[in-house]
Amino acid sequence: MKLYFSPGACAMASQIALREAGMKFDLVKVDLAAKKTADGQDYKKINPKGYVPCLQADNGEIWTEGAVILQWIADQVPDKKLLPKFGTKERYHAMEWLNFISTELHKGLGSLFNKSLNEEARKIITDKIAVRLDFLNAHLKANTWMLGNDFSVVDAYVFNIIRWANSVKIDMAPYPKILGLMEKVGTRPSARASIEGEGLKQ
Repeated sequence: MKLYFSPGACAMASQIALREAGMKFDLVKVDLAAKKTADGQDYKKINPKGYVPCLQADNGEIWTEGAVILQWIADQVPDKKLLPKFGTKERYHAMEWLNFISTELHKGLGSLFNKSLNEEARKIITDKIAVRLDFLNAHLKANTWMLGNDFSVVDAYVFNIIRWANSVKIDMAPYPKILGLMEKVGTRPSARASIEGEGLKQ
């Protein structure tokens, strides 16, 4: 199995999930600007979308989109309880969170990396993100982890995306519960190994 990634991008959640699942995989670094893998392959021939994450199974099957990859990984190892069982109401609530992180936090924070944004556009985006972070922080006041009392791949996705906050100059001090979750996930061996695997600082 191969996980295609770019350091610090949104494939880290998938890597954490794979490590939590105990699945064997190889990391393949991608230059997203050049659309080339570290060994010189044309990445768009592997994933025509041209971005990460992309997971290639041993049989050659390709999976893209982080929220879907996380579910696929969790469903391969149901005994690990990385997500509730498919078809249950708990699973649909988990899918709600994955979609929320993907559309409201991932895309919002990700857009702030665009250096062509003027101050007015940046303020519109950051104001919207603040509302979403307030919502997330309030949820964590009543929950130890994103889905309640146990770690799940939803926590891995939050960890991955909120790591960007400092880089895009979002002050996280008003969100102590989110910071608490970040600290808890960050101490897990899977997260530490994933950060190291991408060549990043803890």
